[in-house]
Amino acid sequence: MPRTRAPKLGLTVQYASRAAGLPSRRQLRRWVAAALTQDAEVTLRIVGKPEGRRLNRDFRGKDYATNVLTFTYRGERQLAGDIVLCAPVVRQEAGAQGVSLAAHYAHLVVHGILHLQGYDHEHAREAKVMERLETEIVTRLGYPEPYAVQARNPGSLRRALPATNGPSR
Repeated sequence: MPRTRAPKLGLTVQYASRAAGLPSRRQLRRWVAAALTQDAEVTLRIVGKPEGRRLNRDFRGKDYATNVLTFTYRGERQLAGDIVLCAPVVRQEAGAQGVSLAAHYAHLVVHGILHLQGYDHEHAREAKVMERLETEIVTRLGYPEPYAVQARNPGSLRRALPATNGPSR
C-alpha cells in the first residue's frame, strides 16, 4: 500500500513576548503539523497585548487584544500565512477554562491552522465542522476536548475566538 507523505512545512516562529510559559518551537511545530493537510509556509508570532490589540483593531475593527488571528496570503503557489497568538490573552483564557497553558496554545494553533486552510465558524454548520476537526486533532495530541472544557466553564472560547480569520492578502 503506498504511503502518503506528510505535508511540507516551512515554519518561522517569532517570540515578540517574554511571557512565562511560552511553547517551544518544537511544540509549535508539532501542533501545526497535526492540523496541516497540505504544504505550507507559516509564521507563528507570539505577541503581547499592545501588539495584539493593534492588529485586531487595524485588521478586524475590534479595539481589544484577542487570542488568535490568522492572516492568509492569497495568490501564493502554496498555502501561506501568519498566525498571531496573544500571550496574555491565552494565559487568561487557559486559567478561566481550567486547562493547562500548553493545551490552550495547542488548541489555538490548531484553530489558526484550520482557518489558514479555509475553515471558518461564521455559520453554525461551518462551526460544527471546524469544532469537530479541532476536537479530533487536539485530543489526538493528548489534550482534553477544547469545547467540552469550555462548556463546563462560563468563560467560553466560543465568545473569545475571532469571528473571522483575518484579512486575506
